[in-house]
Amino acid sequence: MNLIWKLLKQHVSIFELGVFFVANLIGLAIILCGIQLYSDIKPLLVGENSLIGSDYMIITRPVERFGQEPLRFSGEDIEELHEQAFIADVGAFVSSEYEVYGGVVFSGQRLSTMMFFESVPDAFVDVESRAWRYEIGDKVIPIIIPRNYLNLYNFGFSSTQGLPQITEDMIKRIELDIELSGNGLEEHFRGSVVGFSDRLNTILVPMSFMNWANERYADGSDAESSRLILEVADPASPELATFLRERGYVAEEQPAESSKAMYLLKVAIAIIVVIGVVFSILSIIILTLSIYLLLQKNIDKLENLMLIGYTPRQVASPYVRLTIALNTAIMLLGIGLAAIAQQLYMDHLSLLAAGDLPCSPIAAIVAGVVVAGATALFNIAIIRRKIGQISRKR
Repeated sequence: MNLIWKLLKQHVSIFELGVFFVANLIGLAIILCGIQLYSDIKPLLVGENSLIGSDYMIITRPVERFGQEPLRFSGEDIEELHEQAFIADVGAFVSSEYEVYGGVVFSGQRLSTMMFFESVPDAFVDVESRAWRYEIGDKVIPIIIPRNYLNLYNFGFSSTQGLPQITEDMIKRIELDIELSGNGLEEHFRGSVVGFSDRLNTILVPMSFMNWANERYADGSDAESSRLILEVADPASPELATFLRERGYVAEEQPAESSKAMYLLKVAIAIIVVIGVVFSILSIIILTLSIYLLLQKNIDKLENLMLIGYTPRQVASPYVRLTIALNTAIMLLGIGLAAIAQQLYMDHLSLLAAGDLPCSPIAAIVAGVVVAGATALFNIAIIRRKIGQISRKR
């Protein structure tokens, strides 16, 4: 085998192999860094402990003319939404079908107004509170109000009426006088604000209370909802936008900035990986051309070696070993560079997550083995194919 290598290495171009080595190393390092970065940052984007988490959007049917009856979603509409891959869950708003009056005495003044209640399944409520429950017979109704209601009072109404500003804790200590009427009944309750929602722009009560109250103060019929709340992984998804447009649904809010950031991040990582793939493909082309040129230069020696009894596999062995050695070295260096890059950015990610994040190079290792292995197998196939052609010609 040493004799074969001594005969064949004379035409090996160090420059050409060096160009392949550097180009492939750059390409592989870019690919591995992109894959490792996505693997490390994924816990911050998805899952229960993510910074972004799932996003929610509220959809309705458009009002097209004055006095139009609310267009509602049927059971078939909701089932169709459940079947879409880009929608994780669907919840229906249930509205109060009875009259609600609320009042409060504040700074010696009594404020009262007609109100309305709505409910959604608990999974869509973004306020955690042990008080968020209702049992039949309770005279206290847990209530969640939008945080922007408090902001409107503090920065709008109170400043024009000479009233003091109030905090969230103060609101939670205030008891509301709630009067419910309908179906020939009229009863008084106390309302207790247990939290403030950033997600739902409505006055929420527990679903258990809403079902009981609609049964008691209205006819209790299961009216179809005119508003739905969707849990989606990406509100900026083109598939979701197309689906809503085709069905004539209207989203009450634009996609969250976090979802746009996540989409841009995925695009950026995809671009990085594509650049790395382009580098790798170009380097493979360079090596393939180098192998063909090297084999062509040694064609006479190769034919003579096979004439004196060496098999095509033995003749191809030095080139195969050279290819394996090059790709192994590239793989190890590429994984090493990805590990160094990981250490550089993990400190910043840990600060962003306000805690330690798992730091495993397994994604880069697996991707490096797969890419380097595929490249080596392709090169070996090219070498053996060319040696086979030379063997058949002699």
